[in-house]
Amino acid sequence: MFSFRRSAGVLAVISLLSYGALSQSTDSSSSAPAQEQPQAPPATTAQQQGQQTVQARIRARREARRAQAIHDAYSHPYEVFVGAGYQRFTPGPKLQRTTMYAWDVAVTRFWSEKLGLTFDARGNYGTAFVGLNVTSLTRPAISHYDFMVGPTYRFRMRPRYSIAGNVKGGLAMSNFASDTNKFGTAVLGLYPDGTTYAINANLIGEVNIAPNLSLRLAPEYMATGFGSTWQNDLGATFGFVYRFGKQ
Repeated sequence: MFSFRRSAGVLAVISLLSYGALSQSTDSSSSAPAQEQPQAPPATTAQQQGQQTVQARIRARREARRAQAIHDAYSHPYEVFVGAGYQRFTPGPKLQRTTMYAWDVAVTRFWSEKLGLTFDARGNYGTAFVGLNVTSLTRPAISHYDFMVGPTYRFRMRPRYSIAGNVKGGLAMSNFASDTNKFGTAVLGLYPDGTTYAINANLIGEVNIAPNLSLRLAPEYMATGFGSTWQNDLGATFGFVYRFGKQ
């Protein structure tokens, strides 16, 4: 009897130990997955390189379109400017400045998209205020004509606009005596008629209407030598530019 009770007690202890170990193992296995949190996979180097490549292709196509638009607008070897202008001109050594209104025609031959040679011809017309004098003339009409040539350089080119500079030199021919009723220019204080030098420098701004057509505005400085003196005059020209031909 005693042996049976001892055996039963040993079996009970073994059963309790086995059940506890099994329960602990089950709890550990069931709680382990709950501790793991899902994480988004990080972006790979290949994906990042692919995105950069797409952006680079977009930028390259944009730059290619821009370069083509610039080439289409400024690759023409010839351009013709037709317009008008004005100039604040001094008609005599002691006379006040008067506004001269002008027509202006210029032809430019370009050897590249930036550099060209311009031939310019213009006529300037105005009225000189000579004041009281021995004649009855106080406001005679005067005019002078300029023929110049010089280099033109585009230093900023965009599909929609361009900025250029131009320097020219040549001849200026005056017609100051034609409206003096044969009294001559000296009585009225005007410079005598003659041919002298002309120097012109301007800053040219153009807005493109089409690849071969643009609007121009060009503030300028003009120097002439009528009456063996130096005239410093400011003005501007404005009008249309038509480009044509192929390089």
